[in-house]
This record gives sequence, structure tokens and C-alpha cells, in this order.
Amino acid sequence: VQLQASGGGVVQTGASLRLSCLGSGRTFREYSMGWFRQAPGREREFVAATTWSGATTYVVDSVKGRFTISRDNARNTLYLDMNNLKPEDTAVYYCAADSQPYRTYGNTREEYAYWGQGTLVTVSS
Repeated sequence: VQLQASGGGVVQTGASLRLSCLGSGRTFREYSMGWFRQAPGREREFVAATTWSGATTYVVDSVKGRFTISRDNARNTLYLDMNNLKPEDTAVYYCAADSQPYRTYGNTREEYAYWGQGTLVTVSS
């Protein structure tokens, strides 16, 4: 699975953005997907995930109520809708695909084998 993330940009506090992650190949729909982010000087951290079908999703507490993960398997696309953005959300955002098909999503980097190139989100105060 090859992944290409897009949708980042520079926004003000309180704004919204939608990140997209386009997957190539027929197998996109077989893999649970996740979003991670890496702020300057910090480790890459897990943000959200969805099962291969999209029926189950999870977001971490720090973004709960503001971020929503979803996917459209017909379009081979994963989304991250981000609302009420805060300066602490500033980071490079990466999409990733699970290392095994048809597995419930994980929340660690090691469980994901395929990564997009990242898209930068900058939230100014």
C-alpha cells in the first residue's frame, strides 16, 4: 500500500482543516488505518485510527471532540477532520496503514508498516 497525505496548511486558532490520505492499490480497503503526528523536537505520536471497514474509530483524548477520522474505501481515501485547532496541534501529520490486513487497529508506530510522506499543519495563536 502506498500512501500520500495532503491537506495541511497554516491556519489560525479555532480554524478547521481536513487532511486526506490517498492510498494506491486494491488492498487499501483491507487495512486498518491511522493518523500520527510529530511536533518539532518531539516523538511521533498516535492521534486516531479506524478499522479496515471504517465501522470502528478511535481518537486520543487530547483531540476528542475536535478531530474525526473516517475513510471512503471506494475512493481509497482516509480523512482526518480537525476542528477548533489549537497551537499545540501544530505538527507534521502522517497517515499509516496497518502491517497486516483485517486486523483491529493499533496505537503504536510498530503496528503500522506503510506510511505517507506527511503533511504540515501549523496553527498560529
